[in-house]
Amino acid sequence: MILAIDQGTTSTRALVYDPETFAVHGTAQQEIEQHYPRDGWVEHEPEDLWYSTARTVREALAAARCDPSRVAAVGITNQRETTLLWDRVSGRPVHRAIVWQDRRTAEFCRDRAAEQAFLADRTGLVLDPYFSATKLRWLLDRDPATRAAADRGELAFGTVDSFLIHRLTGGASHVTDASNASRTLLFNIHTMNWDDELLRWFGVSRAVLPEVKPSAAAFGVTKGLDFLPDGIPIRGVAGDQQAALFGQGCFSPGEGKCTYGTGAFYLLNTGESPVRSKFKLLTTVAATTDARPKYALEGAVFVAGAAVQWLRDGLHLFRAASEVEELARASNASEPVIFVPGFVGLGAPHWVPEARGAIFGLTRATTAADLARAALEGVAFQVADLLEAAAGDVPASAGKPLRTDGGMSRNDWFLQFQSNVLGRPVLRANRSESTALGAAMLAAHSAGLADEGKLKSTLGAAREFTPTMADSDRAGKLATWRRAVKATIGYQSE
Repeated sequence: MILAIDQGTTSTRALVYDPETFAVHGTAQQEIEQHYPRDGWVEHEPEDLWYSTARTVREALAAARCDPSRVAAVGITNQRETTLLWDRVSGRPVHRAIVWQDRRTAEFCRDRAAEQAFLADRTGLVLDPYFSATKLRWLLDRDPATRAAADRGELAFGTVDSFLIHRLTGGASHVTDASNASRTLLFNIHTMNWDDELLRWFGVSRAVLPEVKPSAAAFGVTKGLDFLPDGIPIRGVAGDQQAALFGQGCFSPGEGKCTYGTGAFYLLNTGESPVRSKFKLLTTVAATTDARPKYALEGAVFVAGAAVQWLRDGLHLFRAASEVEELARASNASEPVIFVPGFVGLGAPHWVPEARGAIFGLTRATTAADLARAALEGVAFQVADLLEAAAGDVPASAGKPLRTDGGMSRNDWFLQFQSNVLGRPVLRANRSESTALGAAMLAAHSAGLADEGKLKSTLGAAREFTPTMADSDRAGKLATWRRAVKATIGYQSE
């Protein structure tokens, strides 16, 4: 069996796969508490990440009736950019994990915006609090003793994958894969190495950094655990969005997908050559099965499923996130409500970390159903902006079907509206959880259990949603949406 660990922003999951068919034999999931110590700050307790991993692995194996000794390989996928710093010997974190959504370094980024070009040339990214380097700098600057310990090599930095691998291997491995490394602002995507100039610019010592490997590689073996025997190899690692691109079978240039989780992330495979975006998309490293780099263009929407969670937990409009579809169907389509879900800033193609959410067009007739509809539409509009930008950078991608996965992709109403505002077909993956599947596929590939052809043959047929909206209506809705985004940005910048 293949064990996949999917450590996400709001939950940790473990899944047990049969590497012949990639059928799921057992699964377990546990929610993760989010901490918001200040406006724009988002943190996790690192021990919550670890204990939820141990618990879900144990429960998934039990559900699969799988003896842990039958696990041939482990694959890991993780929330990217989330930053941890821990003691190399004890494994104890020096601070809570700073989550990718966190905005505490917005002022640092704003003050140094003039150097965007230098950073983009090497990393394919923009200078934004989203990425790990600004968070790591903040951790090092807050306490001189922490920085001194880091410089002496006593501390280890990593994204969530590195932290989990350190724990799984009993502290023997401090590693990451190229897809996660490419999200730090410290990694040169052309040389595929940590970059000394970037390290100096951010004030980060090379001594804290993990070794970088391809996504399908030997990352270490389990040791000293009470839920897995010693010696099980960790063979596949990728950031969640790159894992989903792989799990959707997007192995060739021009193939793209959107994963709807806490945020929504569109990745377009561009092959072995990086494409520099003219429309503020990111150039990132795709999951790699060997030493040859592969690249993708990426657009990030910071709030997608999180908007539904806010309707549930903040406004108490329903008890279960799945109820949002029925509520949206009951909306009055003539109610002119526009919801810009910029709770933690706006990502691509705007990159305004100071932005916050806004709702336009409220009337006395506005109901909970109208808010639910507007929240779903706000996510779909943001994704439409991403695909328009991608088509500007890679014209051949225009009009191609959009592959989708993740929690919101189970919502038929939402995917139909997404197809309508895109004006192109939307395909829902036969397996909606492509992120964990991608990690399992990478592990199976690395362990010699399957090649790319076999992996693609196991994916099954997708359900297709085709546009039903008139072109004039689509154009009108997008124009209204973009006025709302412009007003939101303008309000914050006053």
